[in-house]
Amino acid sequence: MSRVNMFDVNFDNYDFNDLLEFIDTSIEHQRHSYILTCNVDHVIKLRKDDEFRKVYSDAGAVVADGMPIIWASRLLKKPLKQKVSGSDLFTRLGEAFEDRGYRLFFLGAADGIPEKAMLNLQESYPNMNVVGCYSPSYGFEKNEEENRHIVQLLQEARPDIVFVGVGAPKQEKWIYRYYETYRAPISIGVGATFDFLSGNVKRAPELMQKTGFEWFWRLSQEPKRLWKRYLIEDSQFLVLLFKEMFKRNRVKGGQG
Repeated sequence: MSRVNMFDVNFDNYDFNDLLEFIDTSIEHQRHSYILTCNVDHVIKLRKDDEFRKVYSDAGAVVADGMPIIWASRLLKKPLKQKVSGSDLFTRLGEAFEDRGYRLFFLGAADGIPEKAMLNLQESYPNMNVVGCYSPSYGFEKNEEENRHIVQLLQEARPDIVFVGVGAPKQEKWIYRYYETYRAPISIGVGATFDFLSGNVKRAPELMQKTGFEWFWRLSQEPKRLWKRYLIEDSQFLVLLFKEMFKRNRVKGGQG
């Protein structure tokens, strides 16, 4: 598969079928790796977070999560195939997970939310094999005892895929620190997915997702928590995009 470099990130040019092939191969050969879903927020955070950059450098796959990333790839004449977001994994790949009998573990969100997400999923996919759910305590990433407990749960459950939904970059950093210890073939950060699946948080209408306005919907749902991220931090993306366009034109001019 080809790779596309933008914003100092090496994106795998995957659609959902390509991602499923990567997951299948990793599980078949019992590799231990993780998938990153890179959105605008990740791109901004990577500029000033050395640890996060290290997480990116060792990833098994990096996919584009969000229409702004897809649009940027087209503007830069490096078109990525498809938006591959964590929130869409179950609607796009749920049937494949069910058919293959993959063992899934849900880690994240508030008490009861992963379990409710599992029950809702099993209404659509009755044979989906969720082998464990756990809601970590607040600040768990700094609690050694809690982390040992989570790792033990994962080792005992032996999942093929671990879905971690505690927000970025916390979920990606946690996976990076522990994935070689609990040794699941695939781990992936899925943000608010359990909240969406459980019905705890209403997801944006499909039209807003497709037109790139899902961020506006989320901001309207949780303004106190998300205003700084969307209105201040992520607005820097336009500056980065102009820099990428300038860099591309300079390289193109040098080749002329």
